[in-house]
Amino acid sequence: MLQLKNMFKVSYKSIMKNRMRSLLTSLGIIIGVSAVIVMVGIGSGSQQRIEQEIASMGDNMIIVFPSFSQRGGVSRGAGSFNRMTMEDVEAIQKDATCLKYISAIVMSSGQVIANGKNWNTSIQGVDPDYQHIRMWKLKSGEFFTEKDIRARKKVAVIGQTVAENVFGNIDPVGQKIRIRNTPFKVIGVLEPKGQDGRGQDQDDIIYAPSTTVLTKLKGDRYINMINASATTLEDIPKAQEELADILRREHKIGYGKEDDFMVANQTSITEMASETSRIMTMLLGAVAAVSLIVGGIGIMNIMLVSVTERTREIGIRLSLGARSGDILTQFLLEAVVLSLTGGLIGIILSLAIAGILNTWTEIYTLINPLIAVLSFSFSGAVGIFFGFYPARKASVLNPIDALRYE
Repeated sequence: MLQLKNMFKVSYKSIMKNRMRSLLTSLGIIIGVSAVIVMVGIGSGSQQRIEQEIASMGDNMIIVFPSFSQRGGVSRGAGSFNRMTMEDVEAIQKDATCLKYISAIVMSSGQVIANGKNWNTSIQGVDPDYQHIRMWKLKSGEFFTEKDIRARKKVAVIGQTVAENVFGNIDPVGQKIRIRNTPFKVIGVLEPKGQDGRGQDQDDIIYAPSTTVLTKLKGDRYINMINASATTLEDIPKAQEELADILRREHKIGYGKEDDFMVANQTSITEMASETSRIMTMLLGAVAAVSLIVGGIGIMNIMLVSVTERTREIGIRLSLGARSGDILTQFLLEAVVLSLTGGLIGIILSLAIAGILNTWTEIYTLINPLIAVLSFSFSGAVGIFFGFYPARKASVLNPIDALRYE
């Protein structure tokens, strides 16, 4: 143990004699470790934000999308074949037994004018149940009712961002706004939710009755999607089957024919998003890990140079009774110390980079301590692997030839 400690001291002194060269040698390890930790951290942060966003969408939520169409064998994407209407929503409300809430979604956008100001935002036509599906509380005022839906009333509930940019310090409730020259009365302001996992502002939104947006703003008979909430978590599969059966009946889709809609739930959306995020994290981590290999090659190269420079020193030690194993251990320790020092600096650098990204950018980086430990351990393994050949070369030198070396 004492001998190993002395060898460590000798190795450390040898490294410190050429500090700049040692730092440059460790640079590949430093970059590799920090890159692996940061890249995996970015992937983990993105996955966490996606999961939080999907969780904030609502409780036991089910989403029905229009299906895709093809032209000339080329898919035109989801939603390109839309046959969903308000009648579908009414049929589901009437016949579904496993749904607690259901709402049509009609998407639009436009310039909002009020209080001498204007603001471009998204407008969504929804039903009263949408507030419960999304679990979105009101900061002030009230949400519109089924009576407003039937009467196609021009009322609106606005997000916090719209309220601040259009009304400033004025209470928006009771005020008039114009959306594409159509007047609406603000009856409520939503509690702020902040940005979603993609960095989009969830509060930059206006909600109005689905029938009003469909007829007054969109000018179409087709809705964009349907949001629903199952009675319980266990009822989600049955609720999805019910939705599919009702829509197939309403759209007169025969047995064996392809559906013109898609039904998804939070679990499937989370799994798809998480799987995509995991694949991206693995790819980013693999690319960053290449820097560790390059750093190891750099260590092997500089250790070979060190063996050549210290050939006479090796000859003297061998002639004084040092064993080949002692020489091998010393040079191997030097390589490991170089790589582990680089790994430690890389961890510190990754923490600094993560702090900068989280503070000054919209990129959320979640540092995983396990990844940091694995990267540090891998840097040590790189030192052993790439340092063994130079250490072995030093240990098998002939003492007489080594002493004669100039």
